[in-house]
Amino acid sequence: MAVRKIVEIDEERCNGCGLCVPSCAEGAIQIVDGKARLVKDLYCDGLGACLGDCPLGAITIVEREAEAFDEQAVGAHLARLGRAPQHAPSHATPAPAPLPHAHGGGGCPGAAMRQFGPKTAAGETPASRPATDAPSALRQWPVQLHLVSPFAPYFQGADLLLAADCAAFAHGGFHARFLAGKALAIACPKLDNPQGYVEKLAAMITEAGITSITIVMMQVPCCRGLEHFVEQAMQIAGARIPVRRAIVGVEGDILLEEEL
Repeated sequence: MAVRKIVEIDEERCNGCGLCVPSCAEGAIQIVDGKARLVKDLYCDGLGACLGDCPLGAITIVEREAEAFDEQAVGAHLARLGRAPQHAPSHATPAPAPLPHAHGGGGCPGAAMRQFGPKTAAGETPASRPATDAPSALRQWPVQLHLVSPFAPYFQGADLLLAADCAAFAHGGFHARFLAGKALAIACPKLDNPQGYVEKLAAMITEAGITSITIVMMQVPCCRGLEHFVEQAMQIAGARIPVRRAIVGVEGDILLEEEL
């Protein structure tokens, strides 16, 4: 055996949600006794495609002695699982270095964390620009609650905006009114699989120390799920932080803004 990069799973952090399982193209991770586990070293290529799907940051890439990655063994393993190979990478050439992750690894490029500032010209403020050319107030990527890491630097001590997926499309002033100066997570209680959402929000409170949460929801009953996620997260975290709620009508008007 040689020292190489390989996945490591922190069983204390893992809640067994299983979101990492489908993202591992080689089937190296399975849920065993309620926890995600690396079933065999030789199935893991060490590239870390699973990192971005762990809501609690329980998966990292480490270097240790491990059996060499074996593509033929992976093929046989996937056949036993009834899964078709998702790709056939060449492991003779090292993969490009992944974008930084809060816990030192990489993952799906679409889930890679990025942090950036407001898009304004020198001497210009967002308010001074024409409405037709309004800059984005977004300061991070990713934004979907399944994909964000509660340990990301932009959540540290931040005000969190938890928004329904539809809200930014419905309300024309979403960026200026709600998003400016906040870290963002979006979710749809009706269409998403919310498994892991509450634990992730609780980790933002306890680990990232977010200072407040603004919930922007649509005027539909299912959006109330966002409030329930936040309330349950505060119960798990054993802490209460200021929470504000805004309700956007289906025609884009603001129906309500209040402190909870």
